[in-house]
Amino acid sequence: MIKIVLVDDHFMVRDGIRAILEDEDRYSVIGEASNGIEAIGLIKSLSPDIVVCDISMPEMSGIELVQKLASLGLSTRTIMLSMHDSDEYILQSINAGAEGYLLKGASKQEFLKALSIVSNGEKYFSGDVSSILVKKIRNRESEESSSKSSKSKKQIQLLLNNPFDLTKRESQILHLAISGKTNKDIASELNISKRTTEVHRFNLMKKMGVKNVLELSNKAREHGMLP
Repeated sequence: MIKIVLVDDHFMVRDGIRAILEDEDRYSVIGEASNGIEAIGLIKSLSPDIVVCDISMPEMSGIELVQKLASLGLSTRTIMLSMHDSDEYILQSINAGAEGYLLKGASKQEFLKALSIVSNGEKYFSGDVSSILVKKIRNRESEESSSKSSKSKKQIQLLLNNPFDLTKRESQILHLAISGKTNKDIASELNISKRTTEVHRFNLMKKMGVKNVLELSNKAREHGMLP
């Protein structure tokens, strides 16, 4: 026998679910609550196998109830039965730890199917809910793919403009050296020592495989590094 507690602030909804389950030998409604706070005490004392819970309720929502049950370490499994088919409510319910999500327009057969699957330790989401989740996942994958593509383009562009993997300082010295600046001029303009300028300039020439400013200018122009 699967013990069930119903949590919904509408008596007629609870009454309707109870009527459905009265004809089923496998299930027994052992308690009812009209909000999450009421439900916590009931669940602690009755230890139901499954809680069928609405989302929008006064004092404590169904999502908050699921989170609370998880924090208390209770093994009761939860099926959200809601009129909301928005991504936000569905994902919040799943993240909170709900094992099932059904829309209130679901048929009796689907409701019983959900109870059976969740009572066996699995998760159940109605067809409409599954479609929303799939759409959400696809949109997320599309966004990630677009982001990766954009990042790759930026990396390629950076590589094209900086094929020798120059540091920011080396790039500055490259442009200043090509413009005819001496090491002393460059040191003064960049506010660094002449010795530091010489070291950066040596590394720059080595990376680009050149020996003088003329070769440096030609190679930079050849690789599209100059404006």
